[in-house]
Amino acid sequence: MDHQKLPAAGRPEDEILDQLKSFAEDDPNYREGRTWSLVYHLDDDHDAFTAKAYSAFSSANGLNPAAFQSLKRMETQIISTMAGLLHGGPDTCGVVTAGGTESCLMAVKTYRDMARKKRKVTRPNMILPKTAHVAWFKAAEYFGVKARLLPMTPDHATDISRLKRMINAGTVMILGSAPEYPHGTIDPIAQMGAIAQSKGIPLHIDACVGGLILPFMERNGIDLPDWDFRVPGVTSISADLHKYGYAAKGASTILYRNLDLLKHQMFICQDWPGGVFASPALLGTRPGGAYAAAWAVMQKLGVEGYCQLAKDTTEAVEKLKSGIAAIDGLRILGNPQGPLLAYGSTDPKLNIYAVADQLERAGWSINRVQNPDGIHCMVTAKHLHVADEYLADLAQAVATVRANPDLAKTGGAATYGMMAHVPLRGMVKSKVLDVFAEMYRAGGGGLHLNDGKAPNLLERGMARYVQWKARRS
Repeated sequence: MDHQKLPAAGRPEDEILDQLKSFAEDDPNYREGRTWSLVYHLDDDHDAFTAKAYSAFSSANGLNPAAFQSLKRMETQIISTMAGLLHGGPDTCGVVTAGGTESCLMAVKTYRDMARKKRKVTRPNMILPKTAHVAWFKAAEYFGVKARLLPMTPDHATDISRLKRMINAGTVMILGSAPEYPHGTIDPIAQMGAIAQSKGIPLHIDACVGGLILPFMERNGIDLPDWDFRVPGVTSISADLHKYGYAAKGASTILYRNLDLLKHQMFICQDWPGGVFASPALLGTRPGGAYAAAWAVMQKLGVEGYCQLAKDTTEAVEKLKSGIAAIDGLRILGNPQGPLLAYGSTDPKLNIYAVADQLERAGWSINRVQNPDGIHCMVTAKHLHVADEYLADLAQAVATVRANPDLAKTGGAATYGMMAHVPLRGMVKSKVLDVFAEMYRAGGGGLHLNDGKAPNLLERGMARYVQWKARRS
């Protein structure tokens, strides 16, 4: 296979920009609110504003805070603002990171190293809710920290009845989510904090989703359980700026209750021939544009702007909840308390993944969850204007699937159904790895992701694998 070649001579800028626009022709239609994940879009004017702020510092590098003091000034103000929103104290400190995954990875690295230094822990483990974001399982694998899982209750909340007994000499941290991704429920953080404090174990709160909307929901008068630094046992919080903070992609934060904790996150190399090197988080080079865009957006929106966005988001969530509950055969999964929700089927004859297929036919970009099967919505203020249309299409999708039960055996319904319920999960993981890796071949094999028959290359490959396993058995 021939590799892509650089042009022999540089091309005109306008021609290049036009081609970039053409690349987006098959991307999700987020500008009209048709996408329920990945993108937090207000409007094109807001995107233009963040782009201007980003471009003003696009060449600046946050690697050395003593060099680009402008970026350090922005970071300091961002962290100070977040500390106030999250009810931190005078010693609260933190770092701007490149995203929620980096923030989660840093917490695991910090608490592993702290336990290694202070308690001589050599076989570390951490206690996670089963609903924890996948970034925490990635961190477990990357840093050699065993993940031990708290189960779900029958209503999909985190069951902490065994938490105290699960803590042992190797436990380096406990995790709570505010909210958790699959169902949008805030974990019982006050109770978790009391247990963590009694055992002397750090408690990190994953508020990557909720960190910049839950505080403003509370300001709007919505009653939420305490989940941030108000809980005495909470030692750190991760909160994304590029989700409900509406900053440009590549901006998150991790905050600690004090510097003694943060120091264990930092990397120092004093003997490198290039000089003494210090890095506060995972990345070396840190893109200055992300700092500038995040700072600028926070200044632009302010408390009033974020409160209005939280109000619109809450209204959209409540409209969706009541509309879904009114459709015969559907139910909300768990107890969504923030901007996320998921719903499933109460009727064995109504395949929820087939419903998802019909919604995609109507032009919506749909996410699916499993265990139990469901459809997921990450709701933004933008969705307030399309909620009624979505609910009308959902009711039609349910009616179509009821009238055509064989739809459960075709398309994405068959693919997702098989992937969610096939046994031998280790073999599934192995096959996913093979198919997923092919998408990153230098020849660009992963560029044609959608053929209208299954959602993407990864899922088509999995469908073939599961069908083969079914024939073999």
